Amino acid sequence: MNKIAERLVNGIIKENPTFVLMLGMCPTMAVTTSAINGLGMGLSTTLVLVFSNLLISILRNIIPNRVRVPAYIVIVASLVTVVQFLLQGFVPSLYASLGIFIPLIVVNCIILGRAESYASKNPVLPSIFDGVGMGLGFTFGLTCIGIVREILGAGQIFGFQLLPLADAATGKAGYTPITIFVLAPGAFIVLGCLVAVMNVLKVKAARRGKPMVKYQSAVSGEAEGCENSGPEADKLKAATASKAGSAPEKTADAVKPADDQKKEEQEG
Repeated sequence: MNKIAERLVNGIIKENPTFVLMLGMCPTMAVTTSAINGLGMGLSTTLVLVFSNLLISILRNIIPNRVRVPAYIVIVASLVTVVQFLLQGFVPSLYASLGIFIPLIVVNCIILGRAESYASKNPVLPSIFDGVGMGLGFTFGLTCIGIVREILGAGQIFGFQLLPLADAATGKAGYTPITIFVLAPGAFIVLGCLVAVMNVLKVKAARRGKPMVKYQSAVSGEAEGCENSGPEADKLKAATASKAGSAPEKTADAVKPADDQKKEEQEG
C-alpha cells in the first residue's frame, strides 16, 4: 500500500510531468487554450499511460531487449488509436479541438519515458499506479494552465462565463479579455508563473520539514551548535580518545628499533 501511495504522490507532486520534469511541452503549450481541452488531453494521455504501463510490465520478460523501443511504440500506438476512435465517436467537439495532438500521444516522452524507466523493470500493480500518478499529474498541470488562460483570455471557466464582459456598443462596464493569454505567448507566461509558484511552495515545504539536529562531525563526534550527550556519544568519545592515545605509542614503537640500530652501529 505504501508503494502505491508513493507512486501516486510521486507523479502528482514530487515528479509532476508538467511543473517539475517539464515533459510533454508540445501539447501543454498547444491545447491549453481552455480548461476542457487541457482536461480532455490529460485524461486521454492518462488512459494510454495506464494501459501501456500495464501491458509493458506484463510483457517485460518476453520482449527482447534489442527491440524493446519499437515494441513499446507498437503498444502505445494501438492504445492511442483506440482512444482516438472513442473520442471521435463520443466527444466529437473535443476530438476536433485536440486535433493532431491526439495521434501525437504515441511519441509523448512521458509515456515512452515511464515505459522505459519504470514499467519495463517493475511488477504490474506498481506500474499501473505509476501510470495513474503520472497521468493525473499531467492532467492537473494541463487543467491548471487551461483554467488560468481561459479566465484571463476570455473571462470563462469550462465554457461558463465567469466574468461579465464589457460591451463597447452599449457602454456597459465589464471585463476586457487579455487576448495574449489565448495565444502561444500566453501559454509560456502562464506556465512560467505556475512553475515559479510550485517552486516557492516546494521551498517552503522543505524549510518546514528541515531537521533541527545537525549531522555529527566525523572527527569529534559532536554536533555543531549543540552538546553531544548520551550513551552512544560517550562510546564515540571513548573510541576517539583511545585512537588518539594509541597513535603516539605506535610512533614510539616504530622509532625504537631505529634508535637501537644506531646505538649498535656506534658501539661497533
